[in-house]
Amino acid sequence: MPDRNVLEEFIATVVAGQHDAAIERYYTEDATMQENLAPPRGGRKALVARERAVMAAFKSIATECVRPVFVDGDHVVIRWIFAFESADGSKRQMDELAYQRWSGDRIAEERFYYDPKQMQA
Repeated sequence: MPDRNVLEEFIATVVAGQHDAAIERYYTEDATMQENLAPPRGGRKALVARERAVMAAFKSIATECVRPVFVDGDHVVIRWIFAFESADGSKRQMDELAYQRWSGDRIAEERFYYDPKQMQA
């Protein structure tokens, strides 16, 4: 079960736009992420590299955590709203649920649930 202060630090890091730093600091070395029904991808280094590529693809990404955050033992559910702005000025928004399994104070597994149509320009 994550310490509540650690969970809040994680959320603050993501909201501050430091998505890659959040993975480096708060995920286990062998963590996995999964997008909807896609196969999971794993390994913290690979997850950080992919996150940096996503971040580089946009001029800006604004992040909001929609409360409440649900915690039940080692499982956490966070609702995020991301506002993406492309280099050409086009904007899109994504509303997502992140279902996480924590191992102590680090995320071991995370699965994202969202409608992929949200990311269409």
